[in-house]
Amino acid sequence: MRKLKSVFPKVGSTRIIPISFKLMIIFVSLLTLSNFATNFVNSYLARRQIINLNNSVMVSQLKDIFTAAGNQYQIYMFTGNRDDSISAVKSTAERGFELAHSAALAFDRDGKILFSVSAADDKSVTPEELEYFSDKEAVSRMNESLQKGISDGSIIFESDFGQYYGIYKYQEDWGCYFVRAELRSDTMKSNIALFGIISLVIIGIVTAFLFAGLYMYRHILRNVHKITGDLYSMQQKQHLSLIDLSDSPNDDVTYLAASFNSLSSTINNLLGIFQKFASKDVVAKAYKEHQIRLEGSGRDLVMLFSDIKSFTYRTETLGNEIIDLLNVHYDRVINRVHENSGVIGSIIGDAILAVYGTEFEKSKALCALESAWQITEVTAQLRTKMTERKENIEKNRPLTESEQKVFQAVLIDIGVGIDGGNVFYGNIGSDEHMTNTVIGDNVNSASRLEGLTRIYHLPVIVSEYIKDEIESEGNTKYCFYELDTVQVKGKTEGKKIYFPFNRESDEFTEEQFIQYEKALQLYYDGKWKESTAEFKKCTLEAAQVFLDRMRGTSLPEKWSGIWTMQTK
Repeated sequence: MRKLKSVFPKVGSTRIIPISFKLMIIFVSLLTLSNFATNFVNSYLARRQIINLNNSVMVSQLKDIFTAAGNQYQIYMFTGNRDDSISAVKSTAERGFELAHSAALAFDRDGKILFSVSAADDKSVTPEELEYFSDKEAVSRMNESLQKGISDGSIIFESDFGQYYGIYKYQEDWGCYFVRAELRSDTMKSNIALFGIISLVIIGIVTAFLFAGLYMYRHILRNVHKITGDLYSMQQKQHLSLIDLSDSPNDDVTYLAASFNSLSSTINNLLGIFQKFASKDVVAKAYKEHQIRLEGSGRDLVMLFSDIKSFTYRTETLGNEIIDLLNVHYDRVINRVHENSGVIGSIIGDAILAVYGTEFEKSKALCALESAWQITEVTAQLRTKMTERKENIEKNRPLTESEQKVFQAVLIDIGVGIDGGNVFYGNIGSDEHMTNTVIGDNVNSASRLEGLTRIYHLPVIVSEYIKDEIESEGNTKYCFYELDTVQVKGKTEGKKIYFPFNRESDEFTEEQFIQYEKALQLYYDGKWKESTAEFKKCTLEAAQVFLDRMRGTSLPEKWSGIWTMQTK
């Protein structure tokens, strides 16, 4: 009471109240009334505001998921590991969950679920185990919008928890709708929780406004902690991504983060370009070690060499348009190489060198042989398509002479040679410019085997190394028939060459090669007269090679069965 009297002294019978105290009372009263009035109005508008805020957050999070899905699809195309790519997208989706039943999922146009994740504690009632999305009407509406050219929008669907609302966007690579959604009941709970939080904040401001400076300081710097947290997460995962700036203030810290996002996008674009110009094993190693060194080692690898026949004629006929034809051809060839775990060693004009076994040892010869037959198949399909176009044109009019030449030029035919063995594989060059390459006699041998396809008129020729490795693995799809024993120019020893007969193909028959081998054995034994008679019975074009050799020529002295080639 005495303290009160000293603070508020009396003048006569009237106690004097300092104006500063009155102003403080008025300020605190108005501040309290203003905050409670705002909170009261917010109780009416909060639900809509929270939905809008959630939509904004979900748009940003869906963008992150969508970006991650696109990046992971590119990784999946190089690694072939679909499950790891899907798992990485799921991890990105889970990082954006804030409410109790936040959910993210992806499903195709038929409703088949690619993945589904939820923040719900009770995982047993989430749709993760379901094969198809339960709300078929929602899928139908999304498909109708997509047919009209609308690939994104809002979505409302039912679940075991209740009604969800969210947003979606269609991803072309995966062929799926990616959805980010929240449970409506969670929004109501958030509204109540928000009301309570605001009330506590009001009480805190009223009772502790002297600490507002510290609170504001920490509030202003909240974006710094968020950005450093994102950067730390990227460092741990060794993967660049974008920092979410959807709720960041417009200060210099946010500008710094935006500059980082721009740099991150540039690096990711450069990485994508790098992946197109370097083999995928080199890209993976560079990404892991953050550098590329001049290094290499001896490796036991398999080389496939493919070349377009009569390329000079095609170039003279088509001119610059040969590039378009090459791109169509290489698009199909490179896809088949990558599908069979091979890497592109080099592309030299109309020729391509593929290498197998850089990432694993097992079945590298079989992977190369599968690629070879698939390459010849897609090339034949291209010729068939061109022939069909020609026939359609000729139904209305005959082709002109120049059109006939163009038609013959686009009928691409290729030869494939495959050999394997110990070669040097690595990076050569200088610190300013380097290239990944494979060097060795077996590389040259693959090229020469490809050249022999023109002589023996067969699409694929392989070495004894390829034959032995595939046969040792117990493969029954391919049967190897000996074609000849040749000594290529520059070599002193003969080398057996083989045709890998594909039992699933109807281009050749085993009877043809059985007859061929019978004649070949007589040829080796020096019985050229009997061999000539047997080769004449063979329907393979390769038989003509031996008929031409033996015609008008006597058996050489010291006959070894080895034929010396005069050209490379």
